[in-house]
This record gives sequence, structure tokens and C-alpha cells, in this order.
Amino acid sequence: MTGASAAVGGDTPTDTWQRTSTPASTIGPWLPEGDLGVRLAAGLGRVEEALRTAVGSEHQFVREAAGHLVAAGGKRFRPLLALLAAELGDPHGQGVTEAAVVCELTHLATLYHDDVMDEAVVRRGAPSANSRWSNSIAILTGDFLFARASDLLADLGPEAVRIQARTFERLVTGQIRETVGAQPGDDPVDHYLDVLADKTGSLVATSARFGASFAGVDAELVTALTAFGEEVGVAFQLSDDLLDIVSRDGASGKAPGTDLREGIATLPALFALAGDDPAEQRLRELVSGPITDDGEHAEALELLRSSAALQRATGVLREYADRAQARLSGVPEGPVRDALSALCDYVVTRTS
Repeated sequence: MTGASAAVGGDTPTDTWQRTSTPASTIGPWLPEGDLGVRLAAGLGRVEEALRTAVGSEHQFVREAAGHLVAAGGKRFRPLLALLAAELGDPHGQGVTEAAVVCELTHLATLYHDDVMDEAVVRRGAPSANSRWSNSIAILTGDFLFARASDLLADLGPEAVRIQARTFERLVTGQIRETVGAQPGDDPVDHYLDVLADKTGSLVATSARFGASFAGVDAELVTALTAFGEEVGVAFQLSDDLLDIVSRDGASGKAPGTDLREGIATLPALFALAGDDPAEQRLRELVSGPITDDGEHAEALELLRSSAALQRATGVLREYADRAQARLSGVPEGPVRDALSALCDYVVTRTS
């Protein structure tokens, strides 16, 4: 473990990032070009600047720990969706940027906690906070980011606070249900998808809702965009889970097959376990628990990549993307709707 004392004094990588970094997102291929793309890039710049401020502290070590995952980059999926939804109204409306930052801070806070629960060692290509420092530091840093998000929320009004509280309730409920696992009589696949809706879909939905609401979009369209956010959020998590299997270069931000190694049964593994094809008997044996042997891990990955279980999981991903696409029927035609539609396509094609 690297102690706190090792991080005190001198110029840290995080401090340097706070002065020099420029907005970046690894989710770029679906984003529009032209004027809309320019406006989104400018909006993301404002979000990044606000994130730097939000993770700041008079205490150097707190500043470094809180800025650790922000400095590592990432998709910025939630603030980007908030900014895009805001384009259907007044994108410079009061609270749009702040709400986008709240959603990203909430997401980042959950990552600190998730890495502790999963005993992860890498996050976004960098050492996870728990492996760099300790579980206690990671948990407390996540709490610090939640506190900063709450401070921003206080200026957005009681309704925003209420929406965020209910979103956070769903996030925690999903994490508890995932930790406890499917109960007797539960369908494991249904349980898994419900968990994704709570853990991932809820915050993505709130991102779209906040962006549209603070931009003054009419209530009916806000409802449609919120539903879109939930569907596409689940689709995006499903595509991340599939990337963990099909990626051969760590495109998911983790070493390929991390979930298998840790015994986390994502949708392809659940379909494999539920199957009865004799040809996949070996696969069922391998994915029934954590895989610590390197040879068996490589074997399981190859079997999954060519399995009917993976094809079924890809089909479910397409269903969620199609459902999200259908939510756009009430969105006015134009570059914003085109970009949201492109996102639905992207969540599917990124796994191929």
C-alpha cells in the first residue's frame, strides 16, 4: 500500500493535470460534427473546469485522491448526454452545467466504492484508488465526491435534490441487490437486468432529465428523454460487459476477461449457465465461479467469444438500443435527434 505521506509535498500528477488538461472523452465516435459538435465541446469544457473546482481542496492529499479518477479521463457519458438534451432548449440555461457536473461527480463517487467492493486494481487504465492507497481512502474519497455533488445540488432547488436523492436510492438498491444476488425463485437474467437499470440506467436517465429540465424543455419531452436515458444507459452497460469478453486490447478500460477472473456473472455468462447444450458443458463449468488459472481463463474467453450465449446477450443489447431509439419518436427532427440516434447505434457497434 502507498501511504498518504508518500503523496504529500511537491507537484503531483493530479496538480499538474488541474492546470493543463483539456476536455477529453473516449465516447467521441458518435458525437456530431458542425455547430452542434462545437457547442458540445465547449459545454464539456465548462463541465471539466467545474469538475476541477469540485475536486479541489486546501488539503493536498485530499485534492490528489479526489482528482485521481477525473485525471484518468473517461467517457463523460452522463454530462455529454445532459448537454445534448439541453440543446433541445436553452443550452446555456441556469443550472445546465452544474447539473451535468453533479451527475458526473455522482458517477465518479460510485466508481471509488465499486472498486473497493470488486477489489479492482485498475480503473480507466490507471491504478484504482484502493490499490494506490487503501480501501479506506477510496471509500472516504467517494464520500467526499458525494458531498461535493450535494453542495452543488443545493443551489439547483429542492426538486433537483429530490430527483437526485431518488436516483441515489436506486443506485444503492441496485448495488445491494447485486451484492446479495438473485434470490430463490428469481430469474437470474431478469435480476441482472433490473440491477443494471438501477445501478446504471437510473443515473443516465437523470442526466438526460436534468439537462432537458434546466434548459426549459417542455415536460412531455423531458419524460421521453428520461426514458431514453434509462434504456440507453442499460444498453451502454451491457455493451461494456460484452467488451470485457470480445475486446482483445483492453478497450473496455480493463484487462479483457476481468469479470470472468473475478467470478462476476454478466449476461453472457448467465446465458451460458442457463443453457443445456452439451457442446457448451465445458464453458458452463468454467464460468460457474472465479477463474484464477491463466490457462482456464484464456480457454473460457475463447469459448465465450464463439458461444450462443454471447449471441443471445448481443441480442438483448440490441433490444435495449432499439427501445431507446423508439423513445426518440417525439424528439424534433434535427442534429440533436440524429446524435441521440447515433448513440443508439454506437452502443451496439462498439462491441463488434
